[in-house]
Amino acid sequence: MPDATFPWTGWEGFLPGHFSRLSASACLIQLQPDPSYTPHCSGCLQACSLIHDVNVRRIRDRDLFEYRTWLEVPVRRLRCPRCGVRREALSWLSVYSRLTERLRQQAEALCKLLPLKQVASLTGLHWHTLKVIDKTRLERDLVPPDLSQVRYLMMDEFALFKGHRYASVAVDAETRQVLWVGEGRSRAAVRPFFEWLGPHCEHIEAVAMDMNSAMDLEVQAHCPNARVVYDLFHVIAKFGREVVDRVRVDQANELRHDKAARKRVKRSRWLLLRNPENLKEDQRNELDALLKLNQPLLVIYLMKEKLKELWFARNQRAARWRWTRWLNLARESGIKPLTHFAIKLAPYAAGIAASADFPLNTSVLEGMNNRIKVIKRMAYGFRDNDYFFMKIKAAFPGIPR
Repeated sequence: MPDATFPWTGWEGFLPGHFSRLSASACLIQLQPDPSYTPHCSGCLQACSLIHDVNVRRIRDRDLFEYRTWLEVPVRRLRCPRCGVRREALSWLSVYSRLTERLRQQAEALCKLLPLKQVASLTGLHWHTLKVIDKTRLERDLVPPDLSQVRYLMMDEFALFKGHRYASVAVDAETRQVLWVGEGRSRAAVRPFFEWLGPHCEHIEAVAMDMNSAMDLEVQAHCPNARVVYDLFHVIAKFGREVVDRVRVDQANELRHDKAARKRVKRSRWLLLRNPENLKEDQRNELDALLKLNQPLLVIYLMKEKLKELWFARNQRAARWRWTRWLNLARESGIKPLTHFAIKLAPYAAGIAASADFPLNTSVLEGMNNRIKVIKRMAYGFRDNDYFFMKIKAAFPGIPR
């Protein structure tokens, strides 16, 4: 193929020479030094025309039309009077790199939007090369949070490998910035976060979480001025699993002789757990009919609604009064799953009452966890947890104060 004349050059200090096809989808451009350009020493960045030797390197550049583009570059080593023998400085090619800066920047931009597998297909680069590029970008661009401004935290866990490995995440409740992510959910796994906070632990006023005793104990150990606030969603979800489901199953078992009523009770889980304002007219009528015919289900439904009211008290005194009343009603109900749940919930009463002074919850964090799952699914999982955790921090940079 005859040599091509290029209307521009993206290779400072060099001109395109011979163009050849390596295959149906790849081409090679052989560069030659530009006689009008004086190379510069990579040490002192001063011009130097004394050539020590030349090393021809083959590197990848961005695709040229439909071709994967390779360059043959005669990289010179200069005999600099100040620095000695040094490689010439090339603005478009890093030392030891086999990719041009232009291709690296394209890969960085694509990795922000697409999984590595798809970027590898688009660029023809190996996924491990792309991971190194993206991880280097994250290490460069991630800005350390200003811990001196952090007053309120949200903490939760998410599954790395469901049922086997978990990770914990801490978020600034005001800016919604992910501050820290670490593998594990035990006290030992969470402790590095508070050690990283250091003296800033004294500034923490409240921490919202589920009823995770490991996180609770670490907050008490490291943050002397912090109040633990238990999230409404997690408590009600636990009530649904341990009380509503148990009573519903017991009532269904008592109705073996009446198949229609038994079927109605077995299918009532979402009617009993859903907020009344979210029910449609036919669902509301169905729920009313169910509760009129079944006293235990009516009791636990009303107790669930009363339990929610604890998070909407005007102050802690009102919240504690509501809690005492709810606890007494649960004990007097005669429903074993409800009584057992109330006894287990009693140690967490102070954290529930604290929501009156600190109206925090982890609903935003639960939404973040869903997005974290999407990031993990798009990548078909991550082998490198450090890289995964940096991707999470980059996805939630927070709202400026």
